[in-house]
Amino acid sequence: MWAGGAENCGSTAYYRWGAYAPDLPGLGVVGDSFEEVQQLIADGIVFHLEALREHGDPIPKPSARSAYVPVSEGIA
Repeated sequence: MWAGGAENCGSTAYYRWGAYAPDLPGLGVVGDSFEEVQQLIADGIVFHLEALREHGDPIPKPSARSAYVPVSEGIA
């Protein structure tokens, strides 16, 4: 399973969302909404893997991991 991480990379003036796939170097996207970025990263992963196959390059095994870490209320 391939996954991308998304984060809000905005300032107080204008917010944008970004996502990347750590196991697929060079694959990153930016969009105006979380939903747009989800679609862009999904399409990008498919496109990236198809290009690797077409060029005879190895498909890297997924190795990135992510997790939510709880933080006590009042600290964050």
